[in-house]
Amino acid sequence: MPKLNSLERILALLDVFAEDHLEWTPDELMEALGYSRPTLYRYLKILKEAGFVTSMPSGGFALGPRVVELDFLMRKSDTLLLYAKPHMEAFAATWPCAALLVRWYGNKLLVVASETQTPDLENDYPRGRPLPLSRGAISRAIMSVLNKRKLEPIIEANRAELAAVGLGSDTNAVLSELRRIRRRGYAVAVDELTKGVTGIASPIFDGGKTPIGTFCITIADESAAPDVVERIGERVREAAADISTRLAADRRAADSESS
Repeated sequence: MPKLNSLERILALLDVFAEDHLEWTPDELMEALGYSRPTLYRYLKILKEAGFVTSMPSGGFALGPRVVELDFLMRKSDTLLLYAKPHMEAFAATWPCAALLVRWYGNKLLVVASETQTPDLENDYPRGRPLPLSRGAISRAIMSVLNKRKLEPIIEANRAELAAVGLGSDTNAVLSELRRIRRRGYAVAVDELTKGVTGIASPIFDGGKTPIGTFCITIADESAAPDVVERIGERVREAAADISTRLAADRRAADSESS
């Protein structure tokens, strides 16, 4: 393990919070992170005063209100969300579906916005819940446009699950299927993340070669006839391309101003 500086150690403390472990005692934190008690309490004091963690009546710690405040600010400032919102609203008004906007960062996929006029359409991944890297149209859309250096470790780490969902039993088979998805411009997955739901997703770029997220539509399986999926897929691809074009223009403008 490389030696971490103080900032990295504080961030590592925040990173332990997860859906299956929402509250941590000091003893659990020391065991998980290897920090001494004085170091841990110093970091907790910094985070608590800034509002990033809060102490609980049980004696443990949970995430604090500053996280909610930052989430509000992100919704107001995120150009990806601003450019995607009209497309999401248009899809929700046209089909009995849910429109999802997903961010790709590090090795995580995270829903950052959704729009639906079909409340009965179940979605197991609301805003803020990470998505798996090895299942679903969203994951497949991202993987289809990654370069081989970034893609091969993901394939190796998820080989069994990729084979289970029919993507391929070896690396070459997976790569071949992903090339087919890349040529088509959108990925389709049935019943992989939420039972009874078909996902259709296309990658979003901001002027770089690595995707920053996806635009995705989920629709009930009984409504997902092949011709409907194809029509939605083409529209999803067009929406993702429009969002990408706008983000790339912003980047060029920013680069021009700084040069």
